[in-house]
This record gives sequence, C-alpha cells and structure tokens, in this order.
Amino acid sequence: MDPDALAEERARVAAFRARIGAPALIDVHTHFMPERLLAKVWAYFDAAGPLVGREWPITYRADEQRRLTVLRGFGVRAFTSMLYPHKPGMARSLNDWAAGFASRTPDCLHTATFYAEPGAADDVRRALDQGARVFKCHLQVGGFDPRDPLLDEVWGLLAEARVPVVTHCGSGPVPGPFTGPGPIGAVLERHPGLRLIVAHLGLPEYADFLALAERHTEVLLDTTMAFTHFVEEATPFPREALPRLAALGDRVLLGTDFPNIPYAYADALESLETRTGLGETWLRAVCHDNAARVFGLA
Repeated sequence: MDPDALAEERARVAAFRARIGAPALIDVHTHFMPERLLAKVWAYFDAAGPLVGREWPITYRADEQRRLTVLRGFGVRAFTSMLYPHKPGMARSLNDWAAGFASRTPDCLHTATFYAEPGAADDVRRALDQGARVFKCHLQVGGFDPRDPLLDEVWGLLAEARVPVVTHCGSGPVPGPFTGPGPIGAVLERHPGLRLIVAHLGLPEYADFLALAERHTEVLLDTTMAFTHFVEEATPFPREALPRLAALGDRVLLGTDFPNIPYAYADALESLETRTGLGETWLRAVCHDNAARVFGLA
C-alpha cells in the first residue's frame, strides 16, 4: 500500500463522510482471522479458486496491525472479524481466536462462527458466553444446508439471544448446493425472530432477498461489494428494485469485505453513492446509524 495513495484515499473517504453527514463509519463485513488461515484465503483468491471464479487481487494485503491502522484511518469506528470454517472441527478454535482478538481490539464487534456438525449448538452457546455480538455463516464455503437438523438449535439460540448472523446465502460469485433464497428462507419460516444479515445484498438474487427482507422484519442486508464496478459488470443490481432498497433503508448496513477486495475502500463507498442515487439520509443510515442501533453503540 503506497503511502501517498493511501493518504489520497483517506481524503476521499473523509469527503464521502462529510457529504453524507456521517460522524464515522460502521462496517459489519470485514475479515480478521488467524494469520495462517488468512494467508491460505489470500492464496485461494490469488489462484482464482473455484469459489472465486475470476481474477481477484487483494488490495489491502498487509499484516494485522497495518490493516487495523488503515481501517481506522478511514474513520471506521466499529467493524467485525468475519471468519468461517470450511470443514468440521474448526469453529471452536476460530471462536477462541476471535474472542482474543476482540479483547485486544476494543473497536471490533466480537465475532464468532459455526459449522453444521455435532456440537454446533455447544460451540454457539460457548461463543455467546464469551461475549460474541455477531456471527458469520458462509453457506458457499461451508457447503452445508442451513436446514440441517444439526443447526436447528443454533438458529434457535441466535434468535433467542437476538444476536445477528451475517450469512453468505446468495449464489454469488459462484453458486453452492445450498445457496439462494430457498434454503435460508426455510430457516426463517421456522425461526422468524432470527436477526439474519444477508451478505452482499444476496447477489445475484437481489430481488429474491429483498422479498425475504420485506416478508421478515428481522432480516437485514449488508452492502458488501454491491454496486461496485467489479460486481456490476457481471451481476448488476436491478435498477427497478432501487425503490424497494430505499424502503428498507433502516435495515441495510454497510459491509465491504475489507481487506479482501480487488479495489479501493473508497470505491465501495462512492459506488453506493453514485449508483444508488438514494441520497444522504439513506447513505448516513446505511453507513453508520443502522448498525449503531443494531449493535447498541452510543
């Protein structure tokens, strides 16, 4: 990361915040995880693995402390440490790492995860006892069915605790066997109190996931990668659905996928501004106020 380019980008982000009247940003979809695991994730992106499907350079490839400095330099006052298992037996150790990360990183919203395996409910219960404030569920990477009976108690625990779960349940960038609105929609029918945050606005099934949010008042959506040129060239958000997105303005949260994005952080913010045309009030709610309410931030 070139210092001059980074300084210019900080100025762009500050100008964006000034235009929308946001005192700071709250980003609900950022990735921090054990360094060895993150290196493997970056190697997978570098190789354009099957779940990526295209060239995907990592813009903010740096050590943990440098990444924290960059994110805070953009005026991000709270963020997550999204991490996820790709096989059984990983979730508990990831949650222990995330608990330690949150304890040494006060501006991180303590994040946890789970996998469809025996003991999943125990893992979630333990993470909640550790203070987890948000969970990540990745149906594409995990390759499991959210309707799996092994997860029924998990969803019930999260619904009862009213702890949000950011869920990659859309079929982008590459469909999985259990992505799309059907499987996770069935979970919501069984657990209507679940505070589900649909990652990436559910791309590419945007309209279907808007309908899910319209049907279930506890469902929220995050903006991760949506409206950026990188996504719009392949899976554009339907312009006729913008009024529906505007109507859900109190349930849309800023997400970015930092640091694993192939463009500048400022690009993600400016794309939201220019490609939605939904105005300063909507943008301020999305980029700060909604998440501050959901997570009880003063």
